[in-house]
Amino acid sequence: MPNILITNDDGIHAAGLRALVEGLKGLGTITVVAPSRERSAAAQSLTLRQPIYCDQIAEREYSIEGTPADAMIVAFHTLLTEKPDLVISGINRGGNMGENIYYSGTVGAAMEAAINRAPAIAVSVAYRGREFDFEPAAYFTRCLAPLVLREGLPAGVMLNVNVPQDWNGAVRITRQSSKITRNVLQPGTDPRGRRYFWLSEQQFTEGIEPDTDHAAIRDGAISITPLEVDHTHSPSLEHLSHWAKSLAEAARR
Repeated sequence: MPNILITNDDGIHAAGLRALVEGLKGLGTITVVAPSRERSAAAQSLTLRQPIYCDQIAEREYSIEGTPADAMIVAFHTLLTEKPDLVISGINRGGNMGENIYYSGTVGAAMEAAINRAPAIAVSVAYRGREFDFEPAAYFTRCLAPLVLREGLPAGVMLNVNVPQDWNGAVRITRQSSKITRNVLQPGTDPRGRRYFWLSEQQFTEGIEPDTDHAAIRDGAISITPLEVDHTHSPSLEHLSHWAKSLAEAARR
């Protein structure tokens, strides 16, 4: 049976992770290594100035006092005896699309797995309400996982999956969308007179490109976006090549 590693950024006891574990039962040998508490928007950050505590809380389940990326590093380099056949991060409470993939701990954990050359999927439910239903996303992941296990993914590539709360049954392979949100800072002052800001975002409904993740979710379809570890913009290598000589000459003057 394949070895499947599950993680998230909402914490090891989160309802989305528990729905994922339940939905994948019987598909392989499941190991859970996840943060001990919510670490949303941790991206791929690491804990460097304090120890990363690890507690086993059940059979093949480990709680990590650290970030989602910390959890993957501990799993790959300490807890697992061999590289997993598949890593699944989620199911996240809220969508991870557009520019939010850069901030997402759910995506960050899957990207850390991809860096370690393991096939990885990040799964999120794209919804802004309070009552989340994770079952459709868990069911879809159960359908997707065997396909990835059978056909594999290119080295250094992961899949970012977003499932609308009201899924209409359609599935699209999409691009990451451009920024369609505005950062909102709500100012305030604490009882000691110190200023603070609450950070949130306002989403726009216009200007959504039709082949993107946001468009799929808007239309009730699941979005699957392949993301790559290598951020190099290859066309610019040739375009910028003459800069190296000019800069070297300028530095010698």
